[in-house]
Formats: sequence, C-alpha cells, structure tokens
Amino acid sequence: MNSTGGTAPPGASDERQAAAWVRAMFGRVAGRYDFLNHLLSANLDRLWRRRTVRRLGPWLSRPDSVVMDLCCGTGDLLLALQARHAGVVFGCDFCHPMLVEARRKLARRRKPSALIEADVLQLPVRSATLDLVTAAFGFRNLTNYEGGLREMHRVLRPGGAAAILEFSQPPNRIFRRLYEIYSRRILPRIGGWVSGSREAYQYLPDSVRRFPGAEELAGQMRRAGFTAVEFERFSGGIVALHIGRKP
Repeated sequence: MNSTGGTAPPGASDERQAAAWVRAMFGRVAGRYDFLNHLLSANLDRLWRRRTVRRLGPWLSRPDSVVMDLCCGTGDLLLALQARHAGVVFGCDFCHPMLVEARRKLARRRKPSALIEADVLQLPVRSATLDLVTAAFGFRNLTNYEGGLREMHRVLRPGGAAAILEFSQPPNRIFRRLYEIYSRRILPRIGGWVSGSREAYQYLPDSVRRFPGAEELAGQMRRAGFTAVEFERFSGGIVALHIGRKP
C-alpha cells in the first residue's frame, strides 16, 4: 500500500490486515470518539459538518432523494443530513461498536434508524440507486481509495453527487508547520490519555499526513468518473470538502 492507494496502519501488509486493524481500532475508541472529536478540534468539527450540509442543499431539498452517509461512525453527519432532508438518510459503517453508538444517538433524538453494517468497498446497494453519498472523516481510512470512489460512483444515479469531507494539508507553509506540531505532539497525548488508546490517536494524525492532498484527491475523483469536481478548504486548509457529480 502507498500514500495514494489506501490507509497503511502499523503492521498491516495487505488490504485485509489494514481493514481489520482499522475496524478494531475504531471499536476500541467508539465510546469516547464524539467527545474527543469535539475536544481535539475545539468544536470546529461541528462547523465543518454544518457547512457541508449547506453545500449539499440542492440534493437534500428534494424529498425524494435517496441519501447514504458512508463511514458514518457514531452518526454526527448522519443526524445533520437528516435535519435538512425530509426523507430517510441511510448510514453505513463497517465497525459494529460505532454503529451501536450511532443507534443510541438516533434513538435519543427519535430519528428513524436506517443503519447498515458494511464495507464501503463492497456496498450492498444496487447500482444507480442513490442520489447523494457522503463520507466525513472516514474516507482516508479506506484500504483502497480508488476502489472506494468507484463504488461511490457505481451506486449513484446519473446527476447524483458524492461529497467527501476529510482532513487535508494546509497550503500555507507556516500554518501547516504549526498544525503538524499539534497533530504530532499534542493530539496523540490528549487522545491517548482520554481514550486509553495512544496507538489510535497516533494512527489518526499519521493517516492525515499520508492522505492525498486536495488537488490530488480531486484528480482521483475525476479518474473514477466524476465530473464538475470541486473542493473547498475550511479553517485554513485543515479540512477540505470535495464534491463530484455523476454525469
């Protein structure tokens, strides 16, 4: 595996081992995942999701749109999408403990639970049946980025869209250096102490550094068949939102 092919957790020599490592890692931190997301991002993660949902208004405003949030984790983006969409938003993740947390969150808010336990690389969805697929902070954990993009393209109807909200590298050199210091030295210590898994919060910033930059990811989306691909950086480029359409 290389920097553009898919995630490369420590000790994994192939995609099967990488997927097993990632699934187990998220299972260990599921109970503290939301708290740490808000803490380590200074609550900016809420802002990023709100901006994403606003950008997806053209699809969410149509009550007949079929929407699926991939790598849904504990359901934060799923709930934000449901708040703007009249229909049901499906959630999909391959980590069972994450889906357990998502189901609890949905039940507390009395939202319909439509959760699927599956790998994004092999979605149990017929071709050309969805109008919008999203992935927030989970796409970089796929073992095969190109395979994930092809699968997203497959399940979309013509005119549908894929939206990927993911960590990125700030273009400003000074700001990027400051962000690297935080992610390398501070984030693993806090995340490891609160979650009890230093390994998980060492992997997460490492996975950001290995993930393709915004321009490169846009290129991969175009090669997968998406058109009108655009991206927008948030918070100085810490994260980027990519949107591509299926012609």
